[in-house]
Amino acid sequence: MVEFFSRLFVKDHQNTQDKNVRAAYGKMTAIVGVVTNLLLALGKLLLGLLSASLSVIADAVNNLSDAGSSLISFVCFKISAKPADRDHPYGHGRIEYVTSMIVAMIVLVIGAQLLAGSVTSILSPEKAEPVSPVLPIFLLIAVAAKLWLGWFNSAIGKKISSGVMRATAADSISDALSTTAVLIGAVVRLFFPDSVVSLYIDAVIGAFVSIFIIVAGAKILNETKNLILGEPPTKEEVEKIEEIVCSYPEVLGIHDMMLHRYGPCNAVASLHVEVDGSKNMFDIHDTIDNIERHILRDTGVVCTIHTDPIQLDADVTALREKVAALVAEIDGGMTIHDFRVVFGNTHSNLLFDIAVPFETKLTDAAIVAAVSEKVKTIDESYFVVVHIDRV
Repeated sequence: MVEFFSRLFVKDHQNTQDKNVRAAYGKMTAIVGVVTNLLLALGKLLLGLLSASLSVIADAVNNLSDAGSSLISFVCFKISAKPADRDHPYGHGRIEYVTSMIVAMIVLVIGAQLLAGSVTSILSPEKAEPVSPVLPIFLLIAVAAKLWLGWFNSAIGKKISSGVMRATAADSISDALSTTAVLIGAVVRLFFPDSVVSLYIDAVIGAFVSIFIIVAGAKILNETKNLILGEPPTKEEVEKIEEIVCSYPEVLGIHDMMLHRYGPCNAVASLHVEVDGSKNMFDIHDTIDNIERHILRDTGVVCTIHTDPIQLDADVTALREKVAALVAEIDGGMTIHDFRVVFGNTHSNLLFDIAVPFETKLTDAAIVAAVSEKVKTIDESYFVVVHIDRV
């Protein structure tokens, strides 16, 4: 099924590293999501109103919010594909963050209103309307449709290595579980219409689905907030870029990688690479250009690389290893880079950066003092000039 849709709607569908191909996959899954969720929402809304079922109406609203999210994804893929201009030099990709926040707020308001109605029904229960056998049958179809949608998004997510698609797949599976709860309530009302359970079950399940909607809205809001504030690159992104950079023999080390997102298909990165300072800088510059083009071709990330020339003579290398071991004694998560030495007659300066995990509680001043004290154990004439990088 995935291969059929891919061949039908995605040009050059095998080239999943291409930015336009990935966008085409995103548009395709968004359209499938809109159509599926809209049909489910309309069917549930109609049957929910006919049977006066709060739980079914709440589940319909949940599908409507999913359809809205898919529609926004489609619109965002279209808008984000617009080229950069003078007012938006990094493109239009971040429009998704703005629209996602709007959707999240709407979902939260609707969820709160449905929860209030369900609580009122629990406190003041009324005899439920008869349930048509069509309702549980439709809900069973809805569960199957959501499970299929989850599988479809998961398969596309694996195909293009998209965390967003995998998250959408997980959301569809959760929706299937929510609809299953509504289905149980409908079955109880169908076969035991005069029982005490039937009096309360619809409102209770309606409250459950409402809470589910509120949690989903809060999750969207939180994820969007993190994207706006800026998130670190994923482990997979870091490993892919490091693999490309370190495949060049001229590169001796890599550090200070930063990645900024301007939408789902637009990322800008910068990083430092260490190279032999005795090499011809024109040759090194040519290598750096090749690495930047390689990263863009294989990951779609526009990367700017800063070159750090380092000393490779035996004395400096041995001293670097000693200092690295001493720094690790202070905190096992700390590492050093950009190490160089200025030797003098009366004293020598050791200049380097220390990458310090955010979790390390020591202040920068305390770290510098501790490092300085330990380096003195190697030689009293050594002085440190340290820059702290929190990573």
